[in-house]
Amino acid sequence: MPIRLFHRYRSLAPQVVPLDYTCRPDVKLPYQLISSMPELKDNPFRQRIAEVFSEDGEGNLTLDDFLDMFSVLSEMAPRDLKAYYAFKIYDFNNDDYICQRDLEKTLSKLTRSELTLGELRMVCEKAIDEADLDNDGRISLEDFQHMIAQAPDFLSWTKSGITRGNPPEQFGWFGDDDVIL
Repeated sequence: MPIRLFHRYRSLAPQVVPLDYTCRPDVKLPYQLISSMPELKDNPFRQRIAEVFSEDGEGNLTLDDFLDMFSVLSEMAPRDLKAYYAFKIYDFNNDDYICQRDLEKTLSKLTRSELTLGELRMVCEKAIDEADLDNDGRISLEDFQHMIAQAPDFLSWTKSGITRGNPPEQFGWFGDDDVIL
């Protein structure tokens, strides 16, 4: 896989990425090239995914960043690793918690802004109420991992859907009468 991914990385900018990496060249592909990849171009989280995996936090990827991203998005990646990176992607303000605002941004992207502000807030409040184990009004990584353990569809979603932005039908937060993503 690494050789195939190297060629994939290089194909995005063959004039910039050398064939010989033995000297560890300092090459970063800009976010604009990364976001144009078929796996990401239609994903509402494409910028956030690139930011989380980029060393610079701006979405510009080194070859190592690129390999890390595809390793985590691979169906072979462990569930805990996928959950960890999903958490980082949803933590928009990078404070190591998913707060109400982070969750609103996440759901807005997942639903492509189809929910009203009232619906969005209601779903976010319910999600935090159900996932927040220590009742501090936000979702920690531990809370998130516990929630993911309750959502068996999560793994299939990260395996195929995170690169397209498709959430599972039942994300573990909602009952039959609630808004289904």
